[in-house]
Amino acid sequence: MEIVYKKLTEKELDTVIKMRIDQLTEEYTSEGRTVPEDVDLNAALLEFYKKNMAAGTYVSWLAIDKDADDKIIGTSGMSFAEKPPYFTCPSGKLGILSSMYTDPDYRRLGIATELLDRVLKEAKVVTSNGIIAGNNLKDIIGKTFKKDMPDYSYHIIVACFFVIT
Repeated sequence: MEIVYKKLTEKELDTVIKMRIDQLTEEYTSEGRTVPEDVDLNAALLEFYKKNMAAGTYVSWLAIDKDADDKIIGTSGMSFAEKPPYFTCPSGKLGILSSMYTDPDYRRLGIATELLDRVLKEAKVVTSNGIIAGNNLKDIIGKTFKKDMPDYSYHIIVACFFVIT
C-alpha cells in the first residue's frame, strides 16, 4: 500500500465532507447517542471549508491510498482564532485541532500521527501546556513537542477525539 499526503483543496471537499459526517456519526454513536435526523451538515460544512480555506484560517492535510484509486483514507484540520491574550497564551492566538479521522480499514498504521505532524508543522504551532478535558496534546501522540518542534506563538486546543477501535 502506497500512502501519500497532500493539503486539502476544493477538489476534495465532497469526499472530506462525507468523511467529516462519518466521523461525527461514529463519535455520536460510540457515546450511545442517536444522530439527529433533521440536521443536514453538508451545506454548512461546504461553506465553512470554502470560506476558511480562502481566508487562511483553516488548514487540512489528507492521507491518500494510491493503490486504491487515490482513495482519501484520513483527514486532519486546524482552525485559527484569536482571543484576548492571557497568562498562558500571551499572543492570544489559538490553533483548534479538529477533523482528525482515519478510515476504519486503515487504522493503527500511523496515518493519524503523520497527519497530525503535518498539520502542526503547516500551522507552525506547538504547545507544551495546552490542555482540554484533561488531555495534554503531547501525551495524545506520545511526543514532546518542545524537543521535536520549534516554539511558535500559537497554543493548541484539542477540539476533537481520536476515534480508535
